[in-house]
Amino acid sequence: MRSKKYFSIRSMPLIFLLSFVLFILSCAPATRVTDVTTIMNSFKISGSSQALLATNNCPSSSAIIIYSLEKKDGQWRKFTESFGGVIGRNGFAEPAEKREGDGKSPSGIFPLKTAFGYDEAIRTKMPYRQALPDDLWVDDVNAADYNRWVKKSDTKANSYENMKRDDDLYKYGLVIEYNTNPVIPGHGSAIFLHVWKGDGSSTSGCVATSEDNVVKILGWLDPEKLPLIIMGTESTIERLIQ
Repeated sequence: MRSKKYFSIRSMPLIFLLSFVLFILSCAPATRVTDVTTIMNSFKISGSSQALLATNNCPSSSAIIIYSLEKKDGQWRKFTESFGGVIGRNGFAEPAEKREGDGKSPSGIFPLKTAFGYDEAIRTKMPYRQALPDDLWVDDVNAADYNRWVKKSDTKANSYENMKRDDDLYKYGLVIEYNTNPVIPGHGSAIFLHVWKGDGSSTSGCVATSEDNVVKILGWLDPEKLPLIIMGTESTIERLIQ
């Protein structure tokens, strides 16, 4: 009777082992960008003087680092220390490749215009909308009001998100203006920055972080400074710069 052969690291070809190790090292999900201000100052961003940068170095990872930056005297500088966050369960989509239901977060540069939450009012300078029980965000790709915030009585959509949830995920949030002007059916909907379930969690495509971080962001942002968010892996952001 022939003896069984068991898999072992020693039996792996050396080149495969080295390739595997290099892949693991290159895909550390939440490595902080050391030259974030250099990256920001490389962007040709006119008008805006407030920005969030949400990034990692592994396209399939849901873990990210978020930076808050302000532009003063023509130069971008960190506003606070970076903090952790999460994105879609399947990581970042390549630019222009985000699709409805793919579990990915879009990559690109998007305005931040509207805050929302459960309370009647919160501490923010941003335009604010309270989420009520009959408020929905349409994700039905065949609906005329796809990727729009609507009242339940005003839509015929078969699929949507409740903006007033049974948990605290949308207690505080910001609309990320992805696929909103124009709206392209099927290219993704309901992309927000909101409260996370916890470290190590993921989303269906939104950006999420701790409640304290979201509250601080809402208190900092100023619509007169035309705030925006830059999203993508480090390599994607480098391509956006070019």
